[in-house]
Amino acid sequence: MSQQIYHHTFDNGLTLLAERMDHVRSAALNFLVPAGCVYDPDNEVGVASVLSEMITRGAGERDSRALSLALDNLGVDRDESVGQLHQRFWGATLASNIPAALEIYADILRRPHLPKDELEPVRALALQDLQALQDDYKSMVMVELRRRHWPLPLGRDRRGTPQTLKRITPASVRKHYERTFGPQGMIVSVAGNIDWPRLKDQIERLFGDWQAPASPALKLTKAVNGRGHVAKDTAQTQIAIAYPSVPFGHPDYYAAQGAVQVLSGGMGSRLFTEVREKRNLCYAVWASYQTFKDRACVLAYAGTTNERAQETLDVTVVELKRLAKGVTAEEVERVRAGLKSSVIMQEESTSARAGALASDWYYLGRVRPVEEVQAAIDGLTPEQIVSYVKKHPPRDMTVVTLGPTALK
Repeated sequence: MSQQIYHHTFDNGLTLLAERMDHVRSAALNFLVPAGCVYDPDNEVGVASVLSEMITRGAGERDSRALSLALDNLGVDRDESVGQLHQRFWGATLASNIPAALEIYADILRRPHLPKDELEPVRALALQDLQALQDDYKSMVMVELRRRHWPLPLGRDRRGTPQTLKRITPASVRKHYERTFGPQGMIVSVAGNIDWPRLKDQIERLFGDWQAPASPALKLTKAVNGRGHVAKDTAQTQIAIAYPSVPFGHPDYYAAQGAVQVLSGGMGSRLFTEVREKRNLCYAVWASYQTFKDRACVLAYAGTTNERAQETLDVTVVELKRLAKGVTAEEVERVRAGLKSSVIMQEESTSARAGALASDWYYLGRVRPVEEVQAAIDGLTPEQIVSYVKKHPPRDMTVVTLGPTALK
């Protein structure tokens, strides 16, 4: 069954993407707004997260309760989230309810109330989120790793600090909305049993006359990198590692994904087998991949006892570097099976497809056909992965530990 992909970029810079999926009765919509936490003023870090929470508390002619009730009556399963570069608004419901849901989301994005009396409850939630981080040592070490590895503000934590959250006012929330929300660079993607001409006409009516400045340009500082330690009197030690990789869209991207999957793609992966199972060094170990448009990295994590922390770090680094010595055909077959399974499941999910459309367009300026992705996965070989690792070896590592004792 061939894909039915549609695209239109309006004069104001908003891009609409859609995929018609004839075999489903549902549809999902996805708004990617270039208004992530990297655009927070330095003295008000956390304002994007506060805005994300407040923006759904009344919009257009509806107050907070009426807005929530209207979406509930349409059966919209929904979520809002803040990343480094974007705020994301997602909703899924019956395809027949998508037009009505779009009317409501147009109010949310273009005519939010941002009620002054909601700021204190939202701020209290944000402070609770920060407090919870103090008891989540795994998340804490990853926050510190990203802060050191990426140039600021790319490495910024969306939660901010108690000091920056307390500086946020109703006026500054409104000001931040006005400087970051607009059609320029915004991506709207819809997947499911949709009618493209009707969808395009509705989006043009709802958003076509929206004019607003583009998000401010980013000024990146030099990354801290190196080694870091967060001193905590804990019974376990948390270890986090980052080193450069190739970004999404790079010719070696699929080989980079293959390498990460060899390291961490399930119970047969190298980190699980060598660090946890054979040596019983840790209770958790994994690797993952994070990308921006022009840079990417491999992230690795291990949680272990204080007594075995140094050995865990040493063995984990050895395994990361050992990839360059060879990858077996059996490992690549397992990787291909896992990646193909995720592609097949994505094909059957309207939410996953809506997200993939927006992601592809943001990174590549086009939507990859599923056949292209499958061909790249099928073409993965041990030689490809090893060649990538030799060109981009695990070096220039940023290492952060959390526990009672710093490691070597």
